[in-house]
Amino acid sequence: MIESILTFLKSNYSHFLLEEENRNSNIPHVFLKPEGIVPVLEALKSHKDFSFNYLNDLTAVDWLGKKKIRFEVLYLIRSPKNKHFQIQLRVPVDEGDSVPSIVSVFKGANWPEREVYDLFGIPFINHPNLERIVLPDNFVGYPLRKDYPLEGPGQDYLIQDLLQIHIQDDISKED
Repeated sequence: MIESILTFLKSNYSHFLLEEENRNSNIPHVFLKPEGIVPVLEALKSHKDFSFNYLNDLTAVDWLGKKKIRFEVLYLIRSPKNKHFQIQLRVPVDEGDSVPSIVSVFKGANWPEREVYDLFGIPFINHPNLERIVLPDNFVGYPLRKDYPLEGPGQDYLIQDLLQIHIQDDISKED
């Protein structure tokens, strides 16, 4: 099946494909340019033979110091029609760059994209509600980046805000 998928992608979406990288993996993978993720996912989802209509996972990897481009956003999609065959789409993203949101293709990508933004700092273009989902709004940094300090940046500012919130709550209850 992977041969027919690669043939389809090379014949229709070659301008979005990046050079293959030798990788020891049991999951077939394809490297794409960021601008190609939405059209390629739409094509793989709507193709009558492939029918990749299940987004299994969306996450990121920080390759700090190991690769030229620092991040990769990973999309693992499945085809229930084809014995749950799965393929991984990898989109290299440099620091400060963004990736188009795939919420228009898979509604279930909403929270995983927010999580990647929250923990890695990778923004998604045209996301309907791109804001932190795990950490507080005033949290400094992105903790899943390899250069994030092991002990964090110091959390005193969070504690200070919580104390202020509780003091305001107590004052408002007295009124």
